[in-house]
Amino acid sequence: MSDPLIDSIGQAVEARPDDLPLRLHLAELLLAAGRNAEAVAHLGVALQHDPRHPQAVALMTRALSSAVTPAAEPPKAAEVDWASLETQFADAVPPRFVSAGSTPDPVAGDEDRIVDVETSGVRLADVGGMDAVKRRLELAFLAPLRDEKLRAMFGKSLRGGLLLYGPPGCGKTFLARAVAGEMGARFISVSVVDVLDMWLGSSERNLHGIFEAARRNAPCVLFIDEIDALGHKRSHMQSTSMRTTANQLLAELDGVDGTNEGVFVLAATNAPWDIDPALRRPGRLDRTVLVVPPDAPARAAILTYHLRDRPIAGIDLDRIVAATDLFSGADLAHLCESAAEFAMAESIVSGTVRMIEQRDFDAALREVRATTGPWLKSARNVAMFGNDAGAYDDLIAYLKQHRLH
Repeated sequence: MSDPLIDSIGQAVEARPDDLPLRLHLAELLLAAGRNAEAVAHLGVALQHDPRHPQAVALMTRALSSAVTPAAEPPKAAEVDWASLETQFADAVPPRFVSAGSTPDPVAGDEDRIVDVETSGVRLADVGGMDAVKRRLELAFLAPLRDEKLRAMFGKSLRGGLLLYGPPGCGKTFLARAVAGEMGARFISVSVVDVLDMWLGSSERNLHGIFEAARRNAPCVLFIDEIDALGHKRSHMQSTSMRTTANQLLAELDGVDGTNEGVFVLAATNAPWDIDPALRRPGRLDRTVLVVPPDAPARAAILTYHLRDRPIAGIDLDRIVAATDLFSGADLAHLCESAAEFAMAESIVSGTVRMIEQRDFDAALREVRATTGPWLKSARNVAMFGNDAGAYDDLIAYLKQHRLH
């Protein structure tokens, strides 16, 4: 659930990315809220600026250790009927030790326990709107996979990398799942918390293990979220361990230790301008797709999705869509939650349960605002003054279309 304080400080950090105390304060709040993955991403950026900063080191240690802490305590011995269990499973429990010289059989699938390998049931048709993004994904990945003869004729390899960038909460992860679903491929999703480790060399081993799992399960879509935390510009890195991790990522994308045939790497970032240029060279993340706030058809689809199981009456969907320009998918979900809270609160006070109505959305719209504004302002500065190679032409076109340039 959204926290107004965290959201406010998060926007301030986006506006002042070099303000280290502010970023550390945000990371501490995220840890307190149990949002460890987001905290680790911010702490990774902080440690790039100052690898020995005591507060940043302490918070990173806390974040990584708590990320693997079990959610529940194991049952106490007094609560277990050991005598009954011993009788019930006497013939099922294997010996605790194996004899010298023998080798136990490997457990099937044990090598993939470092990540969750999924089968995605999402399709591009499930993604509302975003027609330009869908066309780009179709050309970059899907069409070559479907037509083997055409792929062979044009020498198209069954590998590739694509970078999805845009404001937070606009559906980059959902799009990656949809691509995997369209391909009928396995899906692996990882974030910075799955890679970074406080012990020397462990981050590189984790990264290698993730890519090996993707290779074993090819065809596979490997989605790396917050790629900027792993592949930050090495010229700006002061931490040797982070530079080593970034170099390992480049080696894995090149398939130095194994073929990447059938492995499609999709990465997401909110700050493509912070990514090391080496990551975007041909053969790596060489194609880029801008994922912007949902357009009107997409907003209608998202609102309908979040209202599908709620009691509604007299909702003017077109009116809400018109009032939510530049809202992210996460903003629209929050808007529906807020409208439901207004209706529920009145039901509690009056003692009469009523449905969610248009007036509840009108009230929610007075409180909920689009959170994409700070990102669009930062992106405008980069696009207008750092677009020498034309990498952000699509972003400039979007800004002009919405009169934000």
